[in-house]
Amino acid sequence: MGTFKIEGGHQLHGEIIPQGAKNEALQILCAVLLTPEEVVVNNIPDIIDVNKLIDLLKNLGVKVQHKGKGTYSFKADEVDLDYLQTEKFKQDGRGLRGSIMLVGPLLARFGKGYIPKPGGDKIGRRRLDTHFEGFIKLGAQFRYNREEYFYGVEAEKLKGTYMLLDEASVTGTANIVMAAVLAEGTTTIYNAACEPYLQQLCKMLVRMGAKISGIGSNLLTIEGVGQLAGTEHTMLPDMIEIGSWIGLAAMTRSELTIKNVSWDDLGLIPDAFRKLGIQVEKKGDDIFIPKHNDGYAIHNYIDGSILTIADAPWPGLTPDLLSIMLVVATQARGEVIIHQKMFESRLFFVDKLLDMGAKIILCDPHRATVIGHDFRSTLKATTMVSPDIRAGVSLLIAALSAKGTSIIHNIEQIDRGYENIEERLQKIGAKIERV
Repeated sequence: MGTFKIEGGHQLHGEIIPQGAKNEALQILCAVLLTPEEVVVNNIPDIIDVNKLIDLLKNLGVKVQHKGKGTYSFKADEVDLDYLQTEKFKQDGRGLRGSIMLVGPLLARFGKGYIPKPGGDKIGRRRLDTHFEGFIKLGAQFRYNREEYFYGVEAEKLKGTYMLLDEASVTGTANIVMAAVLAEGTTTIYNAACEPYLQQLCKMLVRMGAKISGIGSNLLTIEGVGQLAGTEHTMLPDMIEIGSWIGLAAMTRSELTIKNVSWDDLGLIPDAFRKLGIQVEKKGDDIFIPKHNDGYAIHNYIDGSILTIADAPWPGLTPDLLSIMLVVATQARGEVIIHQKMFESRLFFVDKLLDMGAKIILCDPHRATVIGHDFRSTLKATTMVSPDIRAGVSLLIAALSAKGTSIIHNIEQIDRGYENIEERLQKIGAKIERV
């Protein structure tokens, strides 16, 4: 179990470049299975979850070449479907939540797809019903081995249809879209997710020859085609990492520039931080955060009532940033309610912030009320364990702002989502080391 040792209380300074988007990478890399031709992908983050998926593709027989930093080529012209029935696949697939998105492309191109029940963050129930109900509506037969927690879908040929998704699941929508592009006829998906990463996937598929309309909306229409060609794709910067660095700058009262953020794809993120009183300035395609030496004040609603920050499907605020905002609020002037609607266990790292001296009332599994310190008292250093990717980085930000030396164990969770994080933080002045 890896460990970070962090000496907090230092102001940071400089520029930081966000990595490629993890959540986009997990979709895009699965889509290479839809064609026997070469697909080149740029700006792939060098993180554990993405590297696990690349290894899964290699084991499936996909030819993978590392072309340079963040750039790989993939050629799925000799896919080994027998690997899907092996114990190694069952073991490897369980360790990665994103492995579920292998099923749609495999089903579309080869008529069958299998997956063990995937793992991932311990942030509450993350059901797979949307994925498999979509495949079934396209004509697939569903199989489930309860003893081995092994799922399977099979179809001689998928048929286009109309479907209304019961939830706007990003991975569910991505999986169904990848299945539908090679189905016979027209597929209409209503209540589709419309996050930028899903838009990126659809745009890539269109360049490969797919026919998709309604991209960016919650109503997608897909006309099936007989085959797809190769393409080249460049991934967006990771919006969750961008939000993390905004929170880091505010909590450490640092002047930071976040480079090449793709402003048009950030949605509500800048305004959500502004509601916490943080100055988020647009400079070209960069974000500039000035020093907040006088702190930052939470905005109330216009009637004076306490602000609530809540997650919602895009274009609402991504749930992955609520833990960051909760930490940032601990040093604000004022109070805020953080309402995590989509996952029932994601606020369960609050006890660690309480140990550091934060003023937080955990109302229930979904809501926490934060009373800010206004920097009149700093958080106190402590020893803690990272429970998942986003909570781990939130605790890291808290530790960098705290007085004294903190220890964070189980940092493999952070490595799953953030590339070379200690080296990048050291370059802007953070006192952090891996021990």
